[in-house]
Amino acid sequence: MSDHVLTIVLLAPTVFAVLLLPVPKMWRRVHRVSTIISSSIMFAFSLKLWFGFDADNPGFQFVDSFAWIPQLGISFHIGIDGISILLVLLTTLLLPVVVLAAWRLNIEHIKSLHISLLLLTTGMIGTFVALDLFLFYIFWEITLIPMYFIIGVWGGPRRIYASVKFFLFTMAGSVLMLVAVLYLAWFHHGQTGIWTYNYLDLLETAPLVPTSGGLLAPGLLVFAAFAIAFAVKVPIFPLHTWLPDAHVEAPSTGSVILAGVLLKMGAYGFIRFNRTLLPDAWELFTPLLMVLAVIGIIYGALVAMVQVDVKKLVAYSSVSHMGFVMLGLAAGSQASTQGAILQMVNHGLSTGGLFLLVGMLYQRRHTRLIAEFGGLAGVIPVFTGCFLFVTLSSIGLPGLNGFIGEFLILGGAWSAFPVAVVCGGLGIILGAVYMLMMVQRVFWGPLENPANQSLPDLTIREFFVMFPLLVLIVWIGVHPMTFLSPMEAAVRLLLAR
Repeated sequence: MSDHVLTIVLLAPTVFAVLLLPVPKMWRRVHRVSTIISSSIMFAFSLKLWFGFDADNPGFQFVDSFAWIPQLGISFHIGIDGISILLVLLTTLLLPVVVLAAWRLNIEHIKSLHISLLLLTTGMIGTFVALDLFLFYIFWEITLIPMYFIIGVWGGPRRIYASVKFFLFTMAGSVLMLVAVLYLAWFHHGQTGIWTYNYLDLLETAPLVPTSGGLLAPGLLVFAAFAIAFAVKVPIFPLHTWLPDAHVEAPSTGSVILAGVLLKMGAYGFIRFNRTLLPDAWELFTPLLMVLAVIGIIYGALVAMVQVDVKKLVAYSSVSHMGFVMLGLAAGSQASTQGAILQMVNHGLSTGGLFLLVGMLYQRRHTRLIAEFGGLAGVIPVFTGCFLFVTLSSIGLPGLNGFIGEFLILGGAWSAFPVAVVCGGLGIILGAVYMLMMVQRVFWGPLENPANQSLPDLTIREFFVMFPLLVLIVWIGVHPMTFLSPMEAAVRLLLAR
């Protein structure tokens, strides 16, 4: 089933970026309008994927494929299933949101920023839909360059340090992943006499890679190479240290995309490749992944609790929240896996929303230090209500999106890892503590600082920036089956493998 809609969604951002190249850079409004229109068109096409998706079909749909480098067995092969479709939709939703959020910012090189965002979008979508491992690697690497420039050009005072750190961490993992991809293609050739990087073909031979014979067994080394690349992106403790610096120094636009989509590429890689291609190694490494997930949950929460910068607090909360995703994946039950996938979407909405709001607050006060605020609820009540609402979503209030994801993860993991579930519950409590303490200190208490007494409330444009996120936060919380049903058959097939 394909009318090339998926190819259009994938390549449209790059086409629009190319069309922006001849537009003079001083035509700032033209760049803004063009990007918001093109990203909205792309989101509309992605909705066609959603409404045309067959939830009962566990396989890949909207498949497009043609030989790219046939001598090496490399093809342009893309498709989506119930696991990837939600992540594609999240990506196409967040692009117009961040462009509208930055509409009135006086940013230099606005043309280059929009082109970088569009190219980054193609890379992110490509990682979620690629069914050729070499193609997956290409899209994975494509995301590295635009985000490097988004942090390094439009970031804060330590932007060069943060962007180089981000680049080095990600590149180191990518090199290991490339070696693993090449080995799987070589192993397949040895088994069948055919060179291919096709994911569906490798599903038949990759599980045969030996995992016995000690730590240097080929299957364990290949698994570790993939796992390190994906762990850096998630990020999993102790490979997380690049993330707080990247978040703090990146512009709000970059922070939203980084938290909303880029981190999900790592978790998606664990599901799509580590879990299915190397199931024996996955079983052996599951206890380690579980321990690292729990450490990430508790560590991220404790470090977030002592932050004095609102944005850095939210950044460390990402480490904790993504620990829940890895906990659900490592538990390996139907419920915990679906909860982990849903929690990836939830984290993109909630943490992405918090970064947007922190950016709006910074535009008003040009500081993110918690001590500089206080008493804002009486000055900007609508903004305060919006911030509190997204905060409650982030800490998992029943009726909002965060609750159902965490409930499925912890409930699905209980029978296999009860101690990890107890630790996860402690992480939820700590998350509520540090988030509500931050909200109380920023928005309530005495209004002592004169600079806070005349701040403008949420504008109409800012409301429309937040509106789709708020709607989805409630929708997922009230009717999660809208988003759980499409992935159910695909997750069942994944676990069966």
